[in-house]
Amino acid sequence: MTLQDAIGSIQPVDQDCLSRTQRRLDRLTKPVGSLGRLEELAARYVAITGEERPPIPRAAIFTFAADHGVVAEGVSAYPSAVTAQMVLNFLRGGAGVNVLASHVGAEVRVVDIGVAHEFGPLPDLIHRKVARGTKNFLREPAMTREQAIRALEVGVTLAREAVNDGIGLIGTGDMGIGNTTASAAITAVMTGESVAAVTGRGTGIDKAGLARKAAVIEQALSNRQPDAADPLDVLAKVGGFEIAGLAGLILGGAACRRPVVLDGFISGAAALIAAGLSPLCREYLIASHLSVERGHQAVCTKLGLRPLLDLGLRLGEGTGACLAISLVHAAIKVLTGMATFDEAGVSERLS
Repeated sequence: MTLQDAIGSIQPVDQDCLSRTQRRLDRLTKPVGSLGRLEELAARYVAITGEERPPIPRAAIFTFAADHGVVAEGVSAYPSAVTAQMVLNFLRGGAGVNVLASHVGAEVRVVDIGVAHEFGPLPDLIHRKVARGTKNFLREPAMTREQAIRALEVGVTLAREAVNDGIGLIGTGDMGIGNTTASAAITAVMTGESVAAVTGRGTGIDKAGLARKAAVIEQALSNRQPDAADPLDVLAKVGGFEIAGLAGLILGGAACRRPVVLDGFISGAAALIAAGLSPLCREYLIASHLSVERGHQAVCTKLGLRPLLDLGLRLGEGTGACLAISLVHAAIKVLTGMATFDEAGVSERLS
């Protein structure tokens, strides 16, 4: 499926299905609305998939990994070599996302879409490298427009393959030293917020490092002049390959009528690109948590999303998405497992 095929296939969610599901939820043996956002999740899952009595879906977290040339400007507390090292950690099952995915019964699918390292034949790694990292976008565009489209189509294809493989719930994850810099640049452009308002400490840089990071982004935006009306232009000029892959994953999931559970700030930046390409894809998004990373609130506001959790997370990898998947599963069990007042023979409210 090409990028344009995916965009053209995305349809509004089924509002009639949403209404019917909400009526059933209102008839369950509880005060109306008393399970709060679990009810909202259940109704939205049904409206997205069209399955009115859905089974608990298989879930997969896609952790896209890529390097960023802008790290040369001293914007990260860690060296670029950590990206490849963490990919190997994911494959060994030793990372945070592995632990939390196991906890909720989700798979982790690790994608090399742009790591500046040649891994060789690793059977559990999805090899989809577009290039060995982006260029330093302070000095030149991060990637070509053609590379941006190619990376987007990697995500589209992986989403389609996952759905064909029986995955019913798609989670997003990321790994890439320097990717909060790219995400802040995208967020500033796509939301109209100032660079200072959306640039955070990422991997833990100090006050001086934060000031340098913001200055690099300011100068890069001045140099590159990305066009907010053209999401591909923004992505190509100041984005990252893992961000592009995640944006494609979102579009592919929406095209296949599957919910996409967003992780944090990097996934949010990808969603800004995806929503710029297809505003309808926002109806398929579930925001897992509010990241501590400055700028994530601006992302959620722009997308019209209200995160499910606020746990002070900022790890990435897909960790927040894992926790939200457990809530989606719980919501579906409420819908399909609870009895209605009629079914249970329970008296209803008097007035």
